[in-house]
Amino acid sequence: MKATRTLLTSTAVTLLALTFSGFSHAATNPAQPGATPGTQNNNVPFVQPAQTTLKAAQGIHLIVDGLHLSLAGIVFFKKPEATDYFALAKNDAWYANDLIVAAHNGFDLPADLQPDQVWTKEVFIHQLMLALEKHSNLPMIKIAPKDFTDQDQVDPRYQGTIQRAIVLGIVTLDNDGKLHPKDALTQEDATALIGHAVDYAKTHPGPSDQRPAQ
Repeated sequence: MKATRTLLTSTAVTLLALTFSGFSHAATNPAQPGATPGTQNNNVPFVQPAQTTLKAAQGIHLIVDGLHLSLAGIVFFKKPEATDYFALAKNDAWYANDLIVAAHNGFDLPADLQPDQVWTKEVFIHQLMLALEKHSNLPMIKIAPKDFTDQDQVDPRYQGTIQRAIVLGIVTLDNDGKLHPKDALTQEDATALIGHAVDYAKTHPGPSDQRPAQ
């Protein structure tokens, strides 16, 4: 009887792992420069112009897609749902899998996340940098904070990630030395920032033993 129970348990875990491995598939297609959610490549059922103001769900999708984030290596003992992590999400919405992936890949998202809330530039940069640093093999370097004209407008919670993004060249200031952290971001601008982040990670590899565990 004990052997039978062990076999059933092992089989159940294997079936769960195989079943839930499919959830990572939608997060493996990289975003291309200028691409917007809704194209056939990323399986998102809506089409919007690149200049459309970025909302939380769209921003999360772009980061997950652009950084190739997934649920690979994670075993679930029940089917994961977006509402397991974010109470205001909808489990049948197009973004549901992206939220699940984000919850396991270093994002700093509140439990009461509103998927349709407009994301400002500082929020997007913060989430992008956290996901990039967790997922990519970046070198450990000490940075000297850079002063910029409107740094007093940056939310204190985001100062560290924004400073790193500026110093590493992932984010650039305008001709007046301003970041405009409270401005809404377009999907086109968000895609460009992801491209800069990916380029930096490719050209600045760090020691393999510094790579965070997935």
